[in-house]
Amino acid sequence: MYAARSAFSIDNGRGNNMAFFEFSPRINAAAEKAEELCREQFAELDRLAAYNGQRVLRAFIDNRVSDIHMKGTNGYGYGDDGRDKLDAVFAQILGAEDALVRHGFVNGTHAITTALFGILRTGDTLLSVTGMPYDTIQSVIFGENIGSLKDFGVKYDQVDLLPDGTPDLEGIKAKAAGVKVAYIQRSRGYSLRPSLTVDVIGEIIKAVRAVNPECIVMVDNCYGELVEEREPTAVGADLIIGSLIKNLGGGIAETGGYIAGTAKAVELCAYRLTTPGTGKEVGATLNQLRGMFLGIFHAPEAVCAALKTSVFATAFFEKLGYEAFPRYNEKRTDIIAALKLGGEKQLIAFCEGIQSGSPVDSFAAPEPWDMPGYDSKVIMAAGAFTMGASIELSADAPLREPYAVWLQGGLTYPTGKTGIMLAAQRMADKGLI
Repeated sequence: MYAARSAFSIDNGRGNNMAFFEFSPRINAAAEKAEELCREQFAELDRLAAYNGQRVLRAFIDNRVSDIHMKGTNGYGYGDDGRDKLDAVFAQILGAEDALVRHGFVNGTHAITTALFGILRTGDTLLSVTGMPYDTIQSVIFGENIGSLKDFGVKYDQVDLLPDGTPDLEGIKAKAAGVKVAYIQRSRGYSLRPSLTVDVIGEIIKAVRAVNPECIVMVDNCYGELVEEREPTAVGADLIIGSLIKNLGGGIAETGGYIAGTAKAVELCAYRLTTPGTGKEVGATLNQLRGMFLGIFHAPEAVCAALKTSVFATAFFEKLGYEAFPRYNEKRTDIIAALKLGGEKQLIAFCEGIQSGSPVDSFAAPEPWDMPGYDSKVIMAAGAFTMGASIELSADAPLREPYAVWLQGGLTYPTGKTGIMLAAQRMADKGLI
């Protein structure tokens, strides 16, 4: 506990400081040192945002996006030029032949499920080459009598990661022959292993294709979009999939997801999403197009803010004596950071602090609960404009070993930084730092 706190203040440009939050001297000092450490990383992230901003603008211009494409349709949605234009913009940004961008995807798991059922058939084998997929995907693959892949006769195998968290390329070559789909999870999920760079994904794809040239390679790209200058399609992925309330929605899209890749693979996924034979030709967009167009346009800056928040958080908590994954000066390939805090009380206090620094529902008290799809209680902090949007500052932690919290998002860096500091202060107030 700290007997005294100092104000966290900002000069308003007229010689006066505005004090809105108070932090202990230790918290303030650690934040100042952390931000100094991050200068080089921040400069690189600004460069990346500028590059990807032009990448996005080029796609809008090349595809002649117009006001008419923001209007949306109802009913069957036949002839929805805005929907088709949005698909084309996403495809160009993501380096894909085609894309399926729909507000009807309820989350990333739904988009991934649609792709898996679109591509796989009874008797086919799905090979996860990055170990066990995260919790919600496990139900899609293994669930009993719930319409899972297993229920439909799809086989499953996996290649575990090596002890250092990198792909087992020789193990992949030993198992990839004859499988229909190789599945890659780019981000870390609820683990401390490194997320995968596009270059590493390219090495995995080479290993698969060395023994199985016809294998369809599918990448769960959630949290990784626009974090590098290329997407996994650039190194041979047939499908990449993600959610619009993560990176590519820019904090503006209200819901939705995307599937992008080869034209044939996307077509099969579209037949699963709607009906065989109609696929992408139907589906009213209602009033959702403007938010999805505007979201992808803002996405490079939103991703940059989330990455700066992540880099600051890891440097800051390292200064407070905790392990962070990745470290502040390691290359980012998704927006997630894991902080190993040491126990349930620390996890709960951290999430309480994040919630208290949220623009929405700051007064709420997050509590652990039995979240569907997870095998342990989970605590989540997410005071967001869009429910569950992890491009906005949020944190979640399963109450189990290694007692780490997974942090993501931050629509603006100044507010993201403040939220991180409030999380540390809540821990300090409870005598946990």
